[in-house]
Amino acid sequence: RMFHDDELEESEKFYVGQPRVLLLIYALYNTLVARSEMVCYFVIILNHMISASMITLVLPILIFLWAMLSVPRPSKRFWMTAIVYTEVAIVIKYFFQFGFFPWNKHVDYTKDKPYHPPNIIGIEKKEGYVHYDLVQLLALFFHRSILKCHGLWDEEEKRDSSSNKEDTDDELSLTGGRRDSSASLKSVNLAASVESIHVHFPEQQTAIRRKSSSSISQLSHRSSFSSHRSKRGKYIFKNINHSTLTLYFFQCKLHVIKSHCGLYCFRTLQVYVPIRQFFYNLIHPDYSAVTDVYVLMFLADTVDFIIIVFGFWAFGKHSAAADITSSLSEDQVPEAFLVMVLIQFGTMVVDRALYLKKTVMGKVIFQVILVFGIHFWMFFILPGVTERKFSQNTVAQLWYFVKCVYFGLSAYQIRCGYPTRVLGNFLTKSYNYVNLFLFQGFRLVPFLTELRAVMDWVWTDTTLSLSSWICVEDIYAHIFILKCWRESEKRYPQPRGQKKKKVVKYGMGGMIIVLLICIVWFPLLFMSLIKSVAGITNKPLDVSITITLGGYQPIFTMSAQQSQLKDFNQTGFNMLLAGYRGNTAALQFLEGYGKEDITLADLEGNSNSLWTISPPSREKMIQGLLDFSSEFTTYKNMKYLLSHFCFRTLGEVYPYYIKAPSDSLAKPIKQLLKGMYCKWKNITVSLVKNVSGEGVREWWVLNQLGKTFETSGDSLELIIFSDKVSPPSLGFLAGYGIMGLYASVVLVIGKFVREFFSGISHSIMFEELPNVDRILKLCTDIFLVRETGELELEEDLYAKLIFLYRSPETMIKWTREKT
Repeated sequence: RMFHDDELEESEKFYVGQPRVLLLIYALYNTLVARSEMVCYFVIILNHMISASMITLVLPILIFLWAMLSVPRPSKRFWMTAIVYTEVAIVIKYFFQFGFFPWNKHVDYTKDKPYHPPNIIGIEKKEGYVHYDLVQLLALFFHRSILKCHGLWDEEEKRDSSSNKEDTDDELSLTGGRRDSSASLKSVNLAASVESIHVHFPEQQTAIRRKSSSSISQLSHRSSFSSHRSKRGKYIFKNINHSTLTLYFFQCKLHVIKSHCGLYCFRTLQVYVPIRQFFYNLIHPDYSAVTDVYVLMFLADTVDFIIIVFGFWAFGKHSAAADITSSLSEDQVPEAFLVMVLIQFGTMVVDRALYLKKTVMGKVIFQVILVFGIHFWMFFILPGVTERKFSQNTVAQLWYFVKCVYFGLSAYQIRCGYPTRVLGNFLTKSYNYVNLFLFQGFRLVPFLTELRAVMDWVWTDTTLSLSSWICVEDIYAHIFILKCWRESEKRYPQPRGQKKKKVVKYGMGGMIIVLLICIVWFPLLFMSLIKSVAGITNKPLDVSITITLGGYQPIFTMSAQQSQLKDFNQTGFNMLLAGYRGNTAALQFLEGYGKEDITLADLEGNSNSLWTISPPSREKMIQGLLDFSSEFTTYKNMKYLLSHFCFRTLGEVYPYYIKAPSDSLAKPIKQLLKGMYCKWKNITVSLVKNVSGEGVREWWVLNQLGKTFETSGDSLELIIFSDKVSPPSLGFLAGYGIMGLYASVVLVIGKFVREFFSGISHSIMFEELPNVDRILKLCTDIFLVRETGELELEEDLYAKLIFLYRSPETMIKWTREKT
């Protein structure tokens, strides 16, 4: 050992010997200390999500537009601003909690109003009004203590003092020059004094890209400017830094302080110049730790997109109970859904364009617009649209939190700068099964591959046409897939002359067999299980009966609702099964139903409508009833017209059992109404005449003979078997039916499977390539020369790639195994 210390060794042994729970606590604390800055950001954003007021809105905006854009870390000024602002916010909230304020007298009435001024400002009276602010203040002080422990709290003052010592001569000469010119400045009038203030910012220089390293990345812009002061020499007025600029403004203030206009201009410059210098140094850094977090930003946007699709109802006014599948099935597009999807998709396209153009200035402008726009929309517009506070909208809170993650990643991308070269897809960096399957899944998403290729062609400098560009992308994707398969063959080699293992055959082959069988029998299995396993009982809400004697005016109409519709109990269901013992057809029918699917309808025997018939029709009906030889008067063949739900013609006598399918077409159950256990019921029909001063009124009274459940008075019983219906989440599939599923699902999938198993012989030349490294390198070279601006070389390499695919002999030479 080069260094040995007994105390350190004993400390290490003591630490290792601690319990695992205690070691976990140590690790979590160290993680908290290392990421205390992110903890502060999280607490501030969480406080704003819960409070959602103008008081808490300031700090999140400062985080995304100041703290996260600072290099290498937020300055002491930011943390002091956050601490002081939090303390002031706590005091303001406490002051407005007193009950003598007018808006605190009706808190229960105004607490849920999104546009109530105290609610918007954040000074409303409520329980726990300051809890999250105290947690936020505690997190800020904790981070402050961590910075002080590591000597990073007063780092800027040390840098300023050291830089002042190094540049003493330059500043003295500058001060001397100013002293000499002070007399002349005093003699100049006010307008000349104001107009004579000229500020020279550093000229735009080529950004020096460097490799990412932890030591160099910690250099701040201020220290970099300080290190170059001695090199600038006589160009001190041209490339003036912040501290010298402040001194210069202080000298000028002595001459313009006498005028209110001059003081106003000076104060404006005091605010404007540091902000402009901050963003100028951000866009034109001397050094840049290049990184690429576009993939993470894209994933955050994708998560937000999914939240919008499945939670769009949270962004509309009257769509709290809406379902996107039901709305789209009815050919209705909710406005909230359409606007949110288009805005989210548009921001993703703009972000992709900025990434391809590698413009940091555009990204900064886009970041500022998004931060202000989204915060204004989420906390001022959305509560008015949804008529509820942001703190009560869980989906909007989740969307905003994911968007904050996107803002943080965007700020990190701006601070580090875009990568110099963007080569290929991020999924093609490694050649393993994970990347292979993810890449193929990426290509299966409809229009995603095509949209990405066209956008890349539009916003990338190239000499290739769109068709040539797509050709290169397709070749690269195909070669990458082959490269992954070849790498897998190298990792799991198959010895020559050895048969395939059973694990491979039954693993891969068996899985494909099961998959194909499931696809073939999917409709039958789905339609069988969807109602028996996941089906929902669909009980009738209204039962209506209309009886017509022959073709004359209806003699009986009656409806049953609510209390007249009774559920079948287990005793009645057992009696029903016992009554059909030995009847195979009836028992087979009853197996598909339970007691919860059967409803007993008790209908009043008196018709709810008067019998109105013309005298000629009345006489004709009487003659038909008196003619006993007529089929009309035969008791057994007496004709009725019964209408259940959708008015279906039935023959013979009153049916006792009715089936109510999910398609609402009611019909008698033949399995229960035929044979020796026939349950057709006889009914008595009588006409009641009431003579009063208002005239003669007639109506029919029907009564069922041989009722199963005894009821008082004249009445009719009807037992209804209701089919189960599919759950709403699977209704879009069940609506197609068995034949519809076969036509729309099985045949379409079968077409793709057939294309996979047929036509292989035509692609042998491009599929069976033993070694694809040279072709893959050629595609990568095309991407590389395109990024470096060598467009002529790009044309030559593309011509070489096309010639390679046109020449089978050359392809064989290029794809031989290396020896």
